[in-house]
Amino acid sequence: MIDLTGSVPAPAAPAPDVSRPWPKTVPFARDLAAHGDRVALVTPDGELTYRELADRVTATAARLGPTRRLVLLAGANRADALVTHLAALSAGHPVLLVPGDSESTVRSLTEAYAPDVVARPRADGSWHLDERHPGSAHTLHPDLALLLSTSGSTGSPKLVRLSHANLQANAESIATYLGIDDTDRAATTLPMHYCYGLSVIHSHLVRGAGLVLTERSVSEAAFWEEFRAARGTSLAGVPYTFDLLDRIGFERMELPHLRRVTQAGGRLAPERAAHYARLGLRSGWQFFVMYGQTEATARMAYLPAHLAAERPEAIGVPIPGGSFRLKPVDGHGPDVGELVYSGPNVMLGYAESPADLALGRTVDELHTGDLARRAPDGLYEIVGRRSRFAKILGLRIDPQQVENLLAEHGVPAFCAGDGEALAVAALEGTEDEAGIRRLVADRCGLPVRALRVRVLAELPRLASGKPDYEAVRRLTRPEPSAQPEPPGTDEDLLLLYTEILGRTDVTEDSSFVSLGGDSLCYVEMSLRLEEALGRLPADWHTRTIRELRTQAAAPTEEPRRGVAGALRSWRTRRTLETGIALRAAGIVLIVGSHIQIFDIKGFAHILLGIAGYNFARFQLTDAARRDRVRRLWRSIARIALPSMVWITGAVLLTDFYDPANAVLLNSLISQGNDRFDWAYWFVEALVYFLVVLAALMAVPLLDRLERRYVFGVPLALMALGLVGRYDLLGLASQRPQLSPSVVFWLFALGWAAARATTVRQRALLTAVLLLTVPGLFHDQPLRTTLVIVGLGLLIWVPALPSVGPVNALAGLLASSSLYIYLTHYQVYPYLQNDFPLTALFASLAVGVGYATFVTRAARRVRWL
Repeated sequence: MIDLTGSVPAPAAPAPDVSRPWPKTVPFARDLAAHGDRVALVTPDGELTYRELADRVTATAARLGPTRRLVLLAGANRADALVTHLAALSAGHPVLLVPGDSESTVRSLTEAYAPDVVARPRADGSWHLDERHPGSAHTLHPDLALLLSTSGSTGSPKLVRLSHANLQANAESIATYLGIDDTDRAATTLPMHYCYGLSVIHSHLVRGAGLVLTERSVSEAAFWEEFRAARGTSLAGVPYTFDLLDRIGFERMELPHLRRVTQAGGRLAPERAAHYARLGLRSGWQFFVMYGQTEATARMAYLPAHLAAERPEAIGVPIPGGSFRLKPVDGHGPDVGELVYSGPNVMLGYAESPADLALGRTVDELHTGDLARRAPDGLYEIVGRRSRFAKILGLRIDPQQVENLLAEHGVPAFCAGDGEALAVAALEGTEDEAGIRRLVADRCGLPVRALRVRVLAELPRLASGKPDYEAVRRLTRPEPSAQPEPPGTDEDLLLLYTEILGRTDVTEDSSFVSLGGDSLCYVEMSLRLEEALGRLPADWHTRTIRELRTQAAAPTEEPRRGVAGALRSWRTRRTLETGIALRAAGIVLIVGSHIQIFDIKGFAHILLGIAGYNFARFQLTDAARRDRVRRLWRSIARIALPSMVWITGAVLLTDFYDPANAVLLNSLISQGNDRFDWAYWFVEALVYFLVVLAALMAVPLLDRLERRYVFGVPLALMALGLVGRYDLLGLASQRPQLSPSVVFWLFALGWAAARATTVRQRALLTAVLLLTVPGLFHDQPLRTTLVIVGLGLLIWVPALPSVGPVNALAGLLASSSLYIYLTHYQVYPYLQNDFPLTALFASLAVGVGYATFVTRAARRVRWL
């Protein structure tokens, strides 16, 4: 073992063995003395000139010996580590540079590569060289100069092999485009083992400039004291560095010697890049956005400072000596391709084991994995990351794009694919987990179960300040639970809501109405929830999943034993919502009456009242106005589009319908009084009502009025509807009881019934019902009575006693009622004369089938 400290005099270097060829070296490390007495290092212990630095480097090179050996160096922003690094490069010893602050990484790579020398500090802080082999245990290629990891502190054995020529060329190129000269002094704001931080050191040494060698963070006041005292001219940072600068009020600092600020190591949001560019213009320093990868030694592109404010979204142009080309990528247009870089700084290749250290060049150009385009002004722009694409549930997701999306909404986050899930770590204090899930799921089309979101006080980063994506995956994974989840709760309910509503943003704090649930999926949801949780409260649709689960977990009565228990297991006593019962019974009676099995009419008008009732419950939620209107248009589409598709087929294939039916305009431009021309009056009226109300609810004043007078607004609309009921303005069509202007009052009455909370309010609606329904259907007392009774039940009786099997059947019919109504006109005419009952069951079956088809299609098309 050999000790190396600044206080121990160095022995004279042995004469080189002239019988062997002198190894290749890095010129800027070998020629340090050429810069004479210029200040090379400013350290907490004092200054070191280039001549003094060269002497120490020469002495350490002698300690490493004349035989090329692999030197594992624990990187640190301290003089001893830098001297060892330069000594190895000047003498031709390949350096394996690792994070000095990660004991596990040092141990892992020491085991993987069996270095000949390990250079690192002792526990007391003194520098130490551990000489493990007098010669070398490896075959080292003559061009090999440096080994760097691309995976931070993970200890991965995959390393980048860089040559002496790579290091010299990149240092020269960076110094050229930044305009570094021997009067500059750069602070080591980034770790030495990180290629960006190392490139700052190399590019200043190659010009004889000074380095303010410090391990302090830019968030510390002492750092700025050192920087000012050293007359620092350059700062380098990754995006996280600029977060810290924002926090400490960098833009208000007095830094009279600052000349340039550089940024790389990840995408800085364009608006922030532009902000720093403008700040530099005001303060007298230049701001450079740069782009690079370890595989290109450090840098591949830079954005000229004079363009940083106006083109902050670009990475700029290739560095001097380098060039780009765009390789076409499937699924992208001709303007976008994978960015491929060529230049003298492209690595030799990768190493994954000691045997690879003998390899020469295996790579001629660098496929960056980034998707880019070349703008008309010649600047390159990164548009995505090809290699970070994750395939989740069959969808190709770009985590970088998700990070960009969240950043646009003010949510700093790191995202990573992890098998069949997208892991998202977000910064605390910006958005809750539910909001993040909702945003990402909506934009990416992922189900909520494929998202793992965790809000953290600090985002996980590597020592370099770059995102630690492995930590993102680890931190977002759920901890194993000692107790299995009870069936029908937690994830089961989330999946149930996701499945039925076709939404991807379901969380425990979601409710049926908050997710935009409507009457078309209400029935199925209520019945499925009842199966999972037992009896539901009347307001279950407004309760969160968390609340429903908590209720389900509450103690219940012990089930009865024996014959009674057996009967109960088959015939579970439940309740059935009155609205669902009326929809189920009503569609059967409507179809049966059309087939003429019986003559019980009036349910279509009852269903209009139920439609108003459900409109109030599911559309007029506490959501923001825009969300309300958006959900309302979504419901309109779910009614109108399947109806128009089916009716268009009927118009094309039969002679029974006027073309106006296909676009739901028969009620407005009827050309005749044929029975079938008016077959779809109910659908037309419902769509008209919803379209007009969507337009009205979009008006802020009307939206506020409805929220304030929840019962008064529908009552006023019902009064207005009575003008149409009695056709005081002469707007009714040839079939007045089927005219939208005549029947709107029933829709408004149902709306008011949903808002009625007192006996007085319900009594008022009942009185209106008793006074206004008579006379609507001339000489049809049964029909009149049926409408009054049905809507009376809706007003006064929220639920009816029922049993499990009846609920299941009623749920199926009620949820399919719209589609049964649509399709039965094309089914029963062919069977009603000879097989009336068959015609009834066939009509119901076809409608259920069409409902299933539409529901599945709607879940695939997310905006339906």
